[in-house]
Amino acid sequence: MKSEKNFDSDEKSRISKLLNKKLAPEYISYRQGFNRTVVPYVEGWTVISLANQIFGFNGWSSQIIKMEIDYCDENDNKWCIGISCIVRISLKDGTSKEDVGFGSSENQRRKSEAYEKARKEAVTDALKRALRQYGNSLGNCCYDKNFINSVKKIEKKERDYINAKDLYRKENNASFSKRAKKKDEDSMDFEAFTLSNN
Repeated sequence: MKSEKNFDSDEKSRISKLLNKKLAPEYISYRQGFNRTVVPYVEGWTVISLANQIFGFNGWSSQIIKMEIDYCDENDNKWCIGISCIVRISLKDGTSKEDVGFGSSENQRRKSEAYEKARKEAVTDALKRALRQYGNSLGNCCYDKNFINSVKKIEKKERDYINAKDLYRKENNASFSKRAKKKDEDSMDFEAFTLSNN
């Protein structure tokens, strides 16, 4: 973030409390890891949503510091690509954290699709790993095996994914459309005035 602005004491207190909270089971997903282990993780969209809720939509930013191709192999017209990426997360007060992520794409028919998948995966992985350094509620608790064993026993609450009144609708654009139309009309009036005075 370009301009540094400190969090006020109330914001710091609120953010600190939220970051120290461990995630409820509905925020944690699981995937199969090496040797049939089960790996807990937080999905990319979820951690971004949590960061927006905790820091505010304009209280943090992400930046790709470095991205490099680790391997790119073609075999029988299928592409395998591995990409690593370093992402920096900066808060509005200037605090920043960095971490590395990795993304791969195996046996893709098109090279461009292999690159796209691997790049996106690497950036998302690095973003999540950098954000988790800020606290438990941004995914750090997923690295605590005792916590994961305990939280699995807690019943998941259904997350309200869709609430009709919270959806962004066409009507939400009404004021923007009116302002844009007014601006166009003002612009036309100015052009007409300029032409008539020449």
